[in-house]
Amino acid sequence: MRNAWQELSGLLLPVACAGCGGPRTELCTACGDALHGTPVRLVRPSPRPSGLPLVYAAAPYENAVRAVLLAHKERGALGLAGALGRALAGCVRAWARRPGGAGPLLLVPVPSARSSTAARGHDPVRRIAAAAARELRREGLPAEVLPLLRQRRAVADQSGLGARQRRANLAGALELTVEGGRLFRHGLLGRGGPLRFDRVILVDDLLTTGSTLAEAARAVGEASGAGRERSVHGACRAAVVAASPSAFEINRN
Repeated sequence: MRNAWQELSGLLLPVACAGCGGPRTELCTACGDALHGTPVRLVRPSPRPSGLPLVYAAAPYENAVRAVLLAHKERGALGLAGALGRALAGCVRAWARRPGGAGPLLLVPVPSARSSTAARGHDPVRRIAAAAARELRREGLPAEVLPLLRQRRAVADQSGLGARQRRANLAGALELTVEGGRLFRHGLLGRGGPLRFDRVILVDDLLTTGSTLAEAARAVGEASGAGRERSVHGACRAAVVAASPSAFEINRN
C-alpha cells in the first residue's frame, strides 16, 4: 500500500529535481549527466577488504549523485529507479564486454535488513537491479535478477563505523537462500545451462569501504569452493551505481 501511495504522490505532487532541487523535473539534464555522463570505471577502496571482487561504478558518491541515491533510498522517490538502473546497467554491461563471457548475466542484489526494507517501504537495491536488468534486456543482453542472498543475523547500523568496524560488523552476516544453495550446489540454471560465476554480478547502490560486497562475495564464494567438480567456472564480479570519491581517485587500473 505504501509503495502505491509513493507512486501516486509522485504523479500528483509538484516535482523537483532530486539532485539539485530545480523545478518541473524529477532529474534534470545536469544531474542526469552527473549520473550517466562519464565512462564507468573499476574502483577500489583503501584499505581494500579481503575478498572484495572487482567492482565497476558509474559515478562518485557526491553532490547530485549522492542526493539522487538518498532520495530514492530514504525518501521513496521510486521514479528515480529507472535512471539509477540505467547507471547500474552500464557497469554490468562492462562485465559483459570482457573476453570469455557467455550465458545470461545474473544480477544478485546485496540484501537489505528486513527492518530497513519495512521502514522504507521498498528494497532500493533490488528495485534498481530490476530496472538495470530491464535496460540490459532491451539492448539484447540476457539478464535477470536473482535475490539469492539473505541476512543470517542482525547487523548494527553502518553509518559512523570505520572500515575495520564495518568488516567486523558484517563478518558472517550473509548466507545463500535455499534457492541459492540449490542453484550453486547443482551448478545449473533452471533451464539446464551451466552456471558460470563470471556471469554472477553482485550489485549494490553504493560502495564505501567495500565490506558489504566482500561479505556478499564470501557467501557466494563458499558455494563455489565447496565443490570444484561442479560445472561452475570463474569468479563473481560486482557493480554499483556510485562509490566514494576516494575509490575513484586511487584507482590505478
